[in-house]
Amino acid sequence: MSSLGDESSPLRVAIIGSGPSGFYATEALIKSGLNVEIDLIERLPAPYGLVRNGVAPDHPKLKQAIEVYKKVAQNPEFNFVGNVTVGVDITAEDLQQTYHAVMYTCGAETDRQLGIPGEDLAGSHTATEFVGWYNGHPDYRDRTFDLSHETAVVIGQGNVAADVARILAKSVDELKHTDIAQHALDALAESRVRTIYVVGRRGPAQAKFASKELKEFLEIENCRPYIDPVELELNPASEEEINSKAGRGNKKNVEIFHQFAGSEDTGKPRICIATFLKSPLRLEGGERLEKVVFEANELSGEPFGQSAQGTGQTTEIACGILFRSIGYNGVPIPGVPFYDRWGTIPNDAGRITSEQGGAVVPGLYTAGWIKRGPSGIIGTNRACAVESVESLLADLGQLDADRPGREGLYQILGRNGVRHVNFIQWEKIDAAEVAAGEPKGKPREKFTRQAEMLAVANG
Repeated sequence: MSSLGDESSPLRVAIIGSGPSGFYATEALIKSGLNVEIDLIERLPAPYGLVRNGVAPDHPKLKQAIEVYKKVAQNPEFNFVGNVTVGVDITAEDLQQTYHAVMYTCGAETDRQLGIPGEDLAGSHTATEFVGWYNGHPDYRDRTFDLSHETAVVIGQGNVAADVARILAKSVDELKHTDIAQHALDALAESRVRTIYVVGRRGPAQAKFASKELKEFLEIENCRPYIDPVELELNPASEEEINSKAGRGNKKNVEIFHQFAGSEDTGKPRICIATFLKSPLRLEGGERLEKVVFEANELSGEPFGQSAQGTGQTTEIACGILFRSIGYNGVPIPGVPFYDRWGTIPNDAGRITSEQGGAVVPGLYTAGWIKRGPSGIIGTNRACAVESVESLLADLGQLDADRPGREGLYQILGRNGVRHVNFIQWEKIDAAEVAAGEPKGKPREKFTRQAEMLAVANG
């Protein structure tokens, strides 16, 4: 009698989302030694998710993970199914009836809100919009950002906030040989932004920047990084944090912040100011954003457990554009359990549950940010995906063996009139982007509309 994963009975798995988690889950399944058939389903015609559309264009080394994913894609067990949206082109229920197991690895696609008055004023944006826009993501191609104002504010003190500030701060000459989208480069060339505030609700010892990213601000051609030295005076609990083994990364950050505070004013046309212990109370303006009102905070609590408490004192920053970068939430998929409070799919070690702490839903799994929330770096997703795959493999005896897999998927897509993109077609898109970038000295010039990609994919 055959069992799932043996020579005569392949384990058929659909993985939804082709970012790092999707590829690492695929890799783990292939390395399991079982006979597997994996369909990696992606709503865009292009794979690689966050690595393609989220990593800043001036950080090409972080995109080297794509080389790993390309090797995974060469395995005969792998099949890319692009230009297919679950919940639109095919239902989650259809997938459950078509595959032995379905794993959702679709990331966290939307920003958390500040939840303050004026947040929807013109000129107030999410970091996701801006990052997607300058990276050429089709969802954000037609966004517009008014860069005619002299002051920009970035709310948040993590790596995405640093990316947004750095792209605003850099000159066109520093960006023109990256894979930044041409429409973004053209708009940034006309930018009148001269002062960029990066604002955090806690102190310098709690900022979540990577020290490597902070150091880059010292090297920007036309922008001086600065911090008021008074803001670097730490309370005793923060001193204890940075002097402990667990706080070594934060200590490096504080050391770099001191370099910012001591940076000489050499007349660079732009300045990037990091400021701390401020929470936005409201955004004000008439037809568009004119200023942000902040409440000053103070820290209380034990080391590594400090929270920011408002003092009642307020300050204002006049500005014409603002970006919030305070974390991300997943987006619910019709037919798949979702935990609104955390913006994730409820799960137990990757097994999707009916609700938070509820019963396991047979055959459904999750990995990546949609599983655990937006934490860690690209490589963190490998261990997360491996855990989920281990849960799946442990459940083989409980999965329904009668599933058509790929053949059934193509039948459903055909009935629904959906033209999917396979990996060979993606490679045609990839080659065309690289060729378009060569005359400009860029690694690639991305297609920023799905119709353009599909035209190339279909020859």
